[in-house]
Amino acid sequence: MVKLTVAMGSPEPNLVKRLAGSAWPRRTAAFTLVELLVVIGVIGVLASLLLPALGQAKARGHSISCVNNERQLILAWQVYADENEDRAAPNFGKDQVLLEIANGTYRNWVNNVLDWTDNPMNTNTALLFSGGIGPYLSGVHNVYKCPSDFVLSEWQQQLGWRSRVRSYSMNLMVGDAGSFSASGANTNNPSYRQFFTTTEIPQPSDIFVFIEEHPDTLDDGYFLNKAYSTNWIDLPASYHRGGANLAFADGHVEHRKWQMSSTRWPAGANVLSYPLALDDGKEDYVWVMRHMSIRR
Repeated sequence: MVKLTVAMGSPEPNLVKRLAGSAWPRRTAAFTLVELLVVIGVIGVLASLLLPALGQAKARGHSISCVNNERQLILAWQVYADENEDRAAPNFGKDQVLLEIANGTYRNWVNNVLDWTDNPMNTNTALLFSGGIGPYLSGVHNVYKCPSDFVLSEWQQQLGWRSRVRSYSMNLMVGDAGSFSASGANTNNPSYRQFFTTTEIPQPSDIFVFIEEHPDTLDDGYFLNKAYSTNWIDLPASYHRGGANLAFADGHVEHRKWQMSSTRWPAGANVLSYPLALDDGKEDYVWVMRHMSIRR
């Protein structure tokens, strides 16, 4: 309560009004419920327009990084051949890769076999540089992995892993395939040429060396399919707009968008159902085989 004391006469009218008014807070401007709902709606519309664009930009960035990774891999593959009398880096299957690791010889282009267990080869970056093209990559282990590949099994996630160390495989028809090519022809594709040296490849721009492989078939880095088969054995990945990046023997890298839904399986652990039949067409399979080798 405000007490007025005036020496003479009545209080000043303006003073009374000011003091009386100070006893109540002034009404300030505020959003009404309708206005608030309108603002929230506008923000929602903007977010729905912006988030897909941000997602697409991130995906494009990952694809560009993947292309750069494969450029480094194919360059290392070429340098390896230059320093080894034109011989392409060996490209062994699973059993021989494991034997190379056990013997400490590390001759394969990459020396690991990946799976969905707690096997340390899934995360061991040191093995990547133990032999093959590894010494030509300056210790940069990220070049072996597509940034869109963060697939882990449930058990590996529980262990706190962030990713496995490799996303790429090598065309089985390129390089010494060990026991598979001991006769001079690959037993998996005997009617096609095995390229033991880089100069044996007649059109290097047509034959791919590295390919992104689906994580569920990735294992040994030996990308195996058979020309006479009607099923995928090793499935290409489709991380980038439904397609994969491939590095060719001449050094260029290109993106291939897969046409068949049977090729575009979602990335995941233990998600493939075998056999991987070509129920909706063979276009992708034929394209891959045409760029793996030529007839003998």
